[in-house]
Amino acid sequence: MEQLDRVFGALADPTRRAILARLATGEATVNELVAPFALSQPTISKHLKVLETAGLVSRGRSAQFRPVRLNAEPLAGAAEFLGEYRRFWEQSLDRLEAYAKELKRQEDGDAG
Repeated sequence: MEQLDRVFGALADPTRRAILARLATGEATVNELVAPFALSQPTISKHLKVLETAGLVSRGRSAQFRPVRLNAEPLAGAAEFLGEYRRFWEQSLDRLEAYAKELKRQEDGDAG
């Protein structure tokens, strides 16, 4: 459960979600990740540290560069957790639809 807490904690910030979206298109250096944001490199590095702790990114080594890569595997646990609630929402919507149909049927019966 601690892993799931770290993943949701990391995803709670819009900058970190934007970084993950950028990394979904391919690995990037910290400087490349800084460019689209009006943030300093140390601030982006702090966000990357949170993402690393959650296991969502990793840093490699290529010559003098340390490219950052997306690791989407921890997102599967988050998706599974949210999937349980999707079933709840779908069942609630099914019950609402059945109730609306029953009301409509009663209305049609009263009118005719």
